[in-house]
This record gives sequence, C-alpha cells and structure tokens, in this order.
Amino acid sequence: MRVLLRFESARHVSFSKINKHTIQGMLYSFLKGTRYEELHRKRGFKFFSFSDIFPANDFYPGKKKTLIVSSPNYGLINTWYHQFKRSRYLYLSDEAFKIHEVKKFSLPLKNVFETGSPVVLYKDNTQGTYLSFKRNDDLRFFLTRLKENAVKKYNAFYDDEFEIEEPLFDVMQFRKEVVVNLKKEEDEFAIIGSMWKSMKKLYVDKDNRKFYKFLMDTGLGEKNSLGFGFVNPKKEGK
Repeated sequence: MRVLLRFESARHVSFSKINKHTIQGMLYSFLKGTRYEELHRKRGFKFFSFSDIFPANDFYPGKKKTLIVSSPNYGLINTWYHQFKRSRYLYLSDEAFKIHEVKKFSLPLKNVFETGSPVVLYKDNTQGTYLSFKRNDDLRFFLTRLKENAVKKYNAFYDDEFEIEEPLFDVMQFRKEVVVNLKKEEDEFAIIGSMWKSMKKLYVDKDNRKFYKFLMDTGLGEKNSLGFGFVNPKKEGK
C-alpha cells in the first residue's frame, strides 16, 4: 500500500537543504497522537520506505514536488493518509510546504522492479562498511545479502518461517552506484547504495507472490525507514 504526497514551496529552497533525515522526521511528526507515535523508538525493522523527492531539483513557487511512502502495514499507511488529508502544510527542516494532493493506492505485483531510491546493504555492520561495487564486491555477494535481509524482514513482519531457495532475482540491469551524504544534528556521514534499471524474477509462482508483494511495499535492503531501497513495479520493455 502507498500514499502519494504532492506539495509546493512558497519560496525558493535549495534541494540540497532537504535530506532523508529531514523527510523521515516529517513522516514521524505526522504520527504524533496516533497509535504509531512511538514507531520512531522501535528497534529493528519499521516496515516502511519512501521514494526520493521528485523531480530532483530546487523548490520554487508553482513547481510541485512528489513523495511516495510505501508499507505492507495498511494501518500505518491509512494513518499517514488521514493525517496528511487533514493538514494544509508539511514541514521539512524549517521550511513550510503547502500540500496540494494526497492519494492512497496499491500497485499490482509485477515480476520486474526498478529502484526509486538507492538499495543499501552492509558488507560488515559491525564495522559500518557498506557493500560497494566500486570496491569490487560482486553481484553474487549482493544477491546473497539482499535475500537474507528480505527473508528476515518478511518473517519478522508475519511471524513466519518462510524460506526461498532460488535467487531473489534472475536478471538485473545496473544503473549506478551512489554515495548519499547525510547530516543529523552535528554528525555527518555517507551511505553507499546502488540504483537499478531493472531487477527481474523470470517467474513468481503463487507460493511466493505474497513475499514479493511484501518486498515491493517494505523496500529492498537495509535502512528502508530512512528512505532507502524504495522500489516500483516495472512494465516489460520500459
């Protein structure tokens, strides 16, 4: 399930002023006074992700921007939807943005995904090092870590013991590796992720459809609640 936000700034704001911590903080602020108001304190998976703001350029009056939030938790998406609908403004950093449109929707599952924000995986979380193709980490290692993370999230959400033997995807088309620089209070740090034109499973059988629908809604890889690993279904040929 997804909720789309379309909004506009009243003045020029540099795109670089708004980062993923800013967006995450805004989303949590809309949960105050609801049954999800303590979600930001929860340890472990939070089971939501969000897209990069698009178009990816500066904010100007009359130029609308879009943000999409996804989650397999329908209650959480419904809460955001109703909270956004009753609000005129959202706040990112110290800037106010007028809300123009709020839409709740669900997308049909396809056998091909494309990324709407970078997919992040730790190579060694005890050392805080991220998987990087530029450091010669290979696709097999990426797919192994990606599947381990996906199954762990799914079983945590559904309290299940699901397993999948085959690779998560059969055909993948790489777009680029990115470094996202973030600042939280006085701390600055960089996160390495990868963008993909397509991540294709040749055939999703009926026993695995629920699993892949979950991945589409919760996001791929790690740091989903910080806006990483957001994916969209992709039509063949695009």
